[in-house]
Amino acid sequence: MPQLSPAAYGRPRGCRKRGQDSVTRPFAVDGAGLEGFRFHPMLVVKQGRLMSSGGGTNQAFPDNSGPDHRRCRRYRSVGEPLDATDTWARALRALYTAAGKPTSATIGRLGAAQVPLIKVTSSSWSDWLNGKNVPSEVRTARWLVRFLRDRANHETPEYVTEPDGWWDMAWRRARAERQRRRGGRSTAAHPARSQAVVEQVRVGVVPRPADCYQDRQAAIRLNATPDENGPVALTQAATYVLVGMGGVGKTQLAAAHARSALQRGVEVLLWVNAATRDDVISTYADAALRLRLPLADRDDPERAAREFMTWTETTTQRWLVVLDDVRSPGALRGLWPAAATSLAVGQVVVTTRLRDSALAAVERSMVEIGTFTEKEACSYLSAKLEEQAIDTVQVSALARDLGYLPLALAQAATYICNADIDFATYRRLLATRLLSGALPSEMFLPDDHERIVAATWELSIDQANRAEPAGLARPVLYLLSVLDSGAIPQFVLASPPALEYLADYMPHIPQTNSMSGELVDEALRVLHRHCLIDHDRTSTYREVRVHQLVQRATRDNIAAQVGFGSKLFANIVDVAAYSLLSVWPSVERDQLGQVLRANTAALHQNTDSVLWSSTIGAYNVLGYAASSLGKRGQVAAAVTAHTDLLLSATRHLGANDIGTLSLRHALAYWQGKAGDMASATVAFEELLVDMRRVLDPDDHHFLSVRHNLADLMGRSGDVASAVAALEEILVDMERLLGPDHRDTLTSRGVLAQWRGLAGDAVGGLAATEDLLIEIDRVLGPNDPNTLAVRHSMAVLIGQTGDTARAVASFKDLLADRLRVLGPDHPDTFDTRHNLAHWRGVSRDATGAAATFASLLADEMRVLGPAHIKTITTRYCLAGWRGEAGDAIGAAAAFEELLTEVMKLPGPKRDVASIRNALAYWQKKAEQE
Repeated sequence: MPQLSPAAYGRPRGCRKRGQDSVTRPFAVDGAGLEGFRFHPMLVVKQGRLMSSGGGTNQAFPDNSGPDHRRCRRYRSVGEPLDATDTWARALRALYTAAGKPTSATIGRLGAAQVPLIKVTSSSWSDWLNGKNVPSEVRTARWLVRFLRDRANHETPEYVTEPDGWWDMAWRRARAERQRRRGGRSTAAHPARSQAVVEQVRVGVVPRPADCYQDRQAAIRLNATPDENGPVALTQAATYVLVGMGGVGKTQLAAAHARSALQRGVEVLLWVNAATRDDVISTYADAALRLRLPLADRDDPERAAREFMTWTETTTQRWLVVLDDVRSPGALRGLWPAAATSLAVGQVVVTTRLRDSALAAVERSMVEIGTFTEKEACSYLSAKLEEQAIDTVQVSALARDLGYLPLALAQAATYICNADIDFATYRRLLATRLLSGALPSEMFLPDDHERIVAATWELSIDQANRAEPAGLARPVLYLLSVLDSGAIPQFVLASPPALEYLADYMPHIPQTNSMSGELVDEALRVLHRHCLIDHDRTSTYREVRVHQLVQRATRDNIAAQVGFGSKLFANIVDVAAYSLLSVWPSVERDQLGQVLRANTAALHQNTDSVLWSSTIGAYNVLGYAASSLGKRGQVAAAVTAHTDLLLSATRHLGANDIGTLSLRHALAYWQGKAGDMASATVAFEELLVDMRRVLDPDDHHFLSVRHNLADLMGRSGDVASAVAALEEILVDMERLLGPDHRDTLTSRGVLAQWRGLAGDAVGGLAATEDLLIEIDRVLGPNDPNTLAVRHSMAVLIGQTGDTARAVASFKDLLADRLRVLGPDHPDTFDTRHNLAHWRGVSRDATGAAATFASLLADEMRVLGPAHIKTITTRYCLAGWRGEAGDAIGAAAAFEELLTEVMKLPGPKRDVASIRNALAYWQKKAEQE
């Protein structure tokens, strides 16, 4: 069976030594074809030498494993080509003799034992040996060959070990010949049949192999089952469409296959530059003339092309047609060679950047060609730049920087070699220059490279932008170029800010609201068809993936637009940032938040100074993403993220900018949530001093800082100060924001909570119950703030001594938080924690311990062992285990907890409590 790429441009592997099975398996062969197959039927003997149809000595056996002069007796008289049936019979007789000539009865008996049965009679066996007929089924032929080869231990001059593929092909040719002689298609059905091709015909120039080409077996994934001797088994005659973005090596892969086919004896090869229909017709016409087809006319190329098409279906010669760089399905309309129906082994290989349904068909195999693997990319760089590639870490890093794209790696290697620099220096250039400035100029491109990598995709982008919806593909790609190359949710591109931006590129649409998500989806499909993106409609968020160098080239293209490039890019950055903010869910129930954070990080990396220079505060998306980490329970990560952002904000915006002050506020808030009360308190107090200097005392930001500092006072133990501060803040909020503002309602809830915890549980509960009515009216029952007020109310119910009602309230709240927030939300964990606590207080120590144990398992999974909530839960679990009667287990648990807490970095704020509890339960355990 024919196959693509001999070890992907490398030398064939697995070639046999004399006396061994000859199997050449760059990918694998389970039948006859262009690879691993020697073409005997056109062999002739002239002047005592074995000749191929190309005229060279022993050319049909390029691995030198073919028959020597003593074996020429297998062929007919000098100069007379063998017919297919005689070829099969002579080879079968030689194999039969080498197998010791088992009797027909033995063969028949063993065939009858097969499942299903293989029938071999004495008369049919005689006909097959004498060339009067061939087996009617390929299964029978294969079994015979396998049976005889297993016994072929006798050395004979006539016997040559053939690969499995040769026997399949020889049988198929002989079978077709027998069928035609019994009234099938006549061998004279086309005038060319009477003219045997006596030389190897090549039309078109096959590109030279890439320097230091790497084996790419993983690049070929065809619609066949694996073979035990290789990863892919190819079909006998077929059409393969190699699809991939520009620069992945499709042409090189096809060229390697073509060269291998020539070496293996294919008789007619066409290499067609198939960018236009005229190119295809012209090459077909040239082939018809070269083949001396009687009806081919040099003055009528279309007629000559049709003659060639007919020839591909009716000829007995083996042929291969490569259609390279197909840019439009229309270029091949009516010009697909008849590989599937060819009497001989014909094969078509197409390379294209189009994932177009018009190129797909039942008899065609679509093969996605991707980039190098990391190993292939590093091997290429090491081979190409052996002296500079000593540092394997830098080699791997450069390969990653270039996205493992073969074209980019080749051009980068050329630049490094010409500039005589090392990998680290080149990586610095790549990071600081436009892509075109870090690659060789067109004069110094590697062999057969027509343009630099940055320009490789421009043709595809132009074609995509002309397709319907016309004018939309390029601006969509602009947005994609600044986001995460690995996964961009489609609805980000269909958000209100994005649609408003895209509408400017569609002036023929009268209203902005006519720019819809459906048009965006169509534009994405166009980009997908042109292999500029991968658009996965089956994924959860219909993600879009873009190669990082396509993104880089697109950004460089924007920057290079004279006069308005920088303004255009700034607008794209603003739109991308606000598109992310507009789709960010208030409650993260799944992985969407992580996907959006990854896109925000990519936006920051790709646009750094431009994002921070936004005149409309697009950089706020960075702080929102950092805070979303804390809301998901990743408090330490939130602190780290805000610390890094604060440094960048101070550098880009200045210390007194409201953006910088807001990040200081968020950092102090999450420091407090992480349990670092001292640092958070100092940060809030210093921030208040600076805000009084910079902002109006009635500024909303100033009120928020005062509120959070007061809440932190309460959590630090100074409840009285917290209550006093919150009472003052609430007056200012009601005056400035109004009684129904979310922040005003939040302050009322926090004040009621601290009043209750300060000793006035009844008063605090009454205030909370009144607040619940108001907040439910304003925000609704499912708002997280409403649920937070219910949480505080349940705590205060317990504080009043009604523990049974507290347990019931927490059960009801847990059901709603599970529904609204999800099982892994930090607030849901808080509700479960308090439910367990009040169960214990209501004298169900065993139930409390069981609930804490279940909670601990989930917190360990979601938050990790070092999280403050996880540590608190372990503390409570150990205590209630002791209250349930297991003092020894409690003491062991506290001892283990103390050991692990001491290993954690940062302040050890819980150590004293843990030690006290450990001493208490150790004493209890001794008393048992």
